[in-house]
Amino acid sequence: MLPDFVVWNASPELFSIGPLTVRWYGMMFAVGFLLGYNILGRIFRHEGAPEKWLGILLMWVVGATIIGARLGHVFFYEWSYYSQHPLEILYVWEGGLASHGGTIAIILAVILFSIFTTRRNPIWTFDRLVIPIALVGGMIRLGNLMNSEIFGTATTLPWGFMFLRSREWHMLYEGQACHPTQIYEALCYFALFALLMWMYWRKNAEERPGLIFGVFLIGIFLPRFLIEFIKNDQVDFEADMVLNMGQLLSIPFILAGVALVIYAMSRPKVKLSFPNRFADETPQTSGKR
Repeated sequence: MLPDFVVWNASPELFSIGPLTVRWYGMMFAVGFLLGYNILGRIFRHEGAPEKWLGILLMWVVGATIIGARLGHVFFYEWSYYSQHPLEILYVWEGGLASHGGTIAIILAVILFSIFTTRRNPIWTFDRLVIPIALVGGMIRLGNLMNSEIFGTATTLPWGFMFLRSREWHMLYEGQACHPTQIYEALCYFALFALLMWMYWRKNAEERPGLIFGVFLIGIFLPRFLIEFIKNDQVDFEADMVLNMGQLLSIPFILAGVALVIYAMSRPKVKLSFPNRFADETPQTSGKR
């Protein structure tokens, strides 16, 4: 008979070459961005957007994700510590990233990208960018699983995990299985990715500006809000809170998503042309006559 729990003892390291160690988390992050780049490239080609926008947007998004997620953790969760040790804010490799901070930074980055590059309403970029971001979010949560981090409270459910490599698990739950909340979130984000792909490629939802972005905000942050009820507190001050910091930060995004969906559905469709090729940015010269 199978055990009524999963003994999780996976190494966070994928492989090592001399002093260089590649971790599953970093690999999931990189592969997610690579897949996302290809998906977004297909969307841009489908709509005839310039190919060079892809590289520019990728730089904005990668930078915003890392910087925003780090600063989000610093300011939302551990400012009392980092205000006394400001140099350690730069120690990203030691962990400490907050998805809400990354989301805020990506929103700001897309606004700047729209001002300086596309000269279009930022909603145009959001409606396309968030499709691969849902996939990346799911892969990052699998990276958290490989790190044996961000798991949930104790459970007697048969799919509970015993995280043998986690110091936190040994301190709080020795001998007990816990909710694998990383998997719960990853499955939600992969399902959201499938939904957004269906909306774009089958239902032409991009013809209602803001609809895809609104569904994304609801689909990311509503599951996050609910799953937080069975997650462990990230920092001590959350112990006495009715809703933890992650839930409080999720509420504005959920409300914004609902507002965007209502707005998009109340407006007429915008007809778009789909040339299925990247825009020609350099005028072609004719041959000699």
